[in-house]
Amino acid sequence: MKIRFFPAKERGHVTWDWLDTYHSFSFGHFYDPDLMGFGLLRVVNDDTIAPGAGFGKHPHQNMEIITIPLTGGVEHTDNTGAHSITQAGSVQVMSAGKLVAHSEVNASKTEPLSLFQIWIEPNTLGIEPRYDEKEFHPEEQKGKWQLMVSNDAREGSLMIHQNAFISMGQFKKDERLDYALHDNENGVFVMAVEGRVKIADQVLKRRDALGLSENQSFSGEALEDAQIMAIEVPLE
Repeated sequence: MKIRFFPAKERGHVTWDWLDTYHSFSFGHFYDPDLMGFGLLRVVNDDTIAPGAGFGKHPHQNMEIITIPLTGGVEHTDNTGAHSITQAGSVQVMSAGKLVAHSEVNASKTEPLSLFQIWIEPNTLGIEPRYDEKEFHPEEQKGKWQLMVSNDAREGSLMIHQNAFISMGQFKKDERLDYALHDNENGVFVMAVEGRVKIADQVLKRRDALGLSENQSFSGEALEDAQIMAIEVPLE
């Protein structure tokens, strides 16, 4: 097994008057040639957006974009006619395809919005843009992995155009967290969203992550109550 540690403190950090964001990989105003992604995973942004603020309409092309609100709700509008407010507990996916222009704003005028935005390179270029979202019940994450994104909508997950899988789990202190890859050729980027865990003999604190490759599974233990995200992607 190959292991790379991605400490939370080494993420890029950008603050504006309406946005406080951390970048696991090079993005926008943050560039580090040693942090260009993990396989076909290109972006893991950890955003906090001020009430009523957000990203105005802007274009994307040939990228699978996954948004996971952690608190609050994100209001999405795009040129395909999609418009929705995705609340914490739900996930949205957007296939930018040949071209899509969208906006993302905090749906609340009084409370901040926090979310992860994840970009994964697609396996097919120039497709028609598409948008989808779904609510995922937190009780389905207790003591196990809940599959939220996949290449074929298996187990009630949202489909994207890549052999990639995103799962979330919530584990009590001392609980085991065993993960078997959906494709043994993939690698997996695993982040401690909250709490503290030990995986592959590495202790992960809040927002620390590991990139694991050349393995068919990994095991770990929650050192305290923890929420863990696993992003499994092709390595090339």
